[in-house]
Amino acid sequence: MTQIRVFVRLLTGFILAWVLAFAPIAASAQTRPAPQEVIQGWYALILELVRHTPTYSPPVASRSFAYLGVTSYEALIGGDNTLVPLAGQVNGLTAAPARGTDAYDDAIVLDAALAFASAQFFANTGPTGQHALARMTEVMGAKVSDGVDPMVVERSIAHGKAIGQHILDWSATDGGAVIENLGFPYSYTLTEGPANWVPTSKIALQQVPLLPKWGANRPFAMPNGAACPLPPPPAYSEDPSSAFYAEAMEVVTTTKSLTDEQKLIARFWSDDPMLSPTPPGHWISIAMEILAREDADAPRNAEVLAKLGMAVADGFIGCWNAKYEHDLLRPVTYIKRVIDKTWEPMLITPPFPEYPSGHSSQSGAAATVLSDLFGEDYAFDDATHQADGLPVRHFTGFWPAAQEAAQSRLYGGIHFRSAVDLGLEQGRCIGTHINNIRTRE
Repeated sequence: MTQIRVFVRLLTGFILAWVLAFAPIAASAQTRPAPQEVIQGWYALILELVRHTPTYSPPVASRSFAYLGVTSYEALIGGDNTLVPLAGQVNGLTAAPARGTDAYDDAIVLDAALAFASAQFFANTGPTGQHALARMTEVMGAKVSDGVDPMVVERSIAHGKAIGQHILDWSATDGGAVIENLGFPYSYTLTEGPANWVPTSKIALQQVPLLPKWGANRPFAMPNGAACPLPPPPAYSEDPSSAFYAEAMEVVTTTKSLTDEQKLIARFWSDDPMLSPTPPGHWISIAMEILAREDADAPRNAEVLAKLGMAVADGFIGCWNAKYEHDLLRPVTYIKRVIDKTWEPMLITPPFPEYPSGHSSQSGAAATVLSDLFGEDYAFDDATHQADGLPVRHFTGFWPAAQEAAQSRLYGGIHFRSAVDLGLEQGRCIGTHINNIRTRE
């Protein structure tokens, strides 16, 4: 898996492009890629495309991971009789086009479906991403078709594209298909009051909050974005004896005494847009590493990536629904106003309300789903940022990883304790909805 990522990092940087002609995925130059290698190869590129696409804030990235996962999964229906179609289980999804009675090739179907879907979901990526997409489509398509009956190739490509179009048509109606102005509304009225969110950046674009309507999008498994509500955070107060003041002081004292390990944790889970695969991509990266290590077959890859993609997508919908319901100010605003005007957080505060933590909600959802798929005590190494110079981290299970991801936002000085802890519980609720989706006979 590390070799695949190195290849794609080079690809998206226009470096050693000639490698494309020889070994774009883990398969050797003498063998056709197996279906699971097609999924792994495309997802390695997708994680890099997220870095190169300006509109790909974490909620937007989570949406694409969900639809791409469902595309892979539905492309295999008919080729693997153990998979249960998602139509009727996932909100708004109708039955996908069925395979005919003639022969199909799973690797070709998957490649055609993912090539089509990736081109659509990353249509606005930059020139580097467009080049990478075009070359991957060309080279992967040639490799999967090598030596296959031309009629099977034609039939399989047509079916893969039909699956991709079906999922794309479904995605167009969810409320999140069009991202204007990088997700910042052209017109927005801030709510007055000392407890409410105010901008924390001097950047002109960020004087309004990111994606305020995202919580109204159609979820995948939850009935609606408010299906996993949260209690309100501690009541706003500037009284030093209040619970709210205590949470703010915890942020101050924590950030002023961070150990080297805590600073590393804050950086490891920061996953800033345009510098990383984003927080949902971090969990996709973890799953990909595990699937590669287990040499999982194509149905298992598709099952895991579809359910995890839907989990992080619903995690952001539920989180954003709550964020704009409570509309709470950020720690940096309160602390500078009430406690210490010279205080600065370690991390840059994102441009949207505080409660709950998006890292917490989506990580709780991811951990709930991955624990169901692999087991509560499944130990793993997380090498997501190894190529960026951060060390591999070891976890004894998915919930310890989720708890560390959530806690990292307190270390970074951008969330209060309630947002961290209750966000995880919201994620647990959201993940349970995903776990109720049946994927196997």
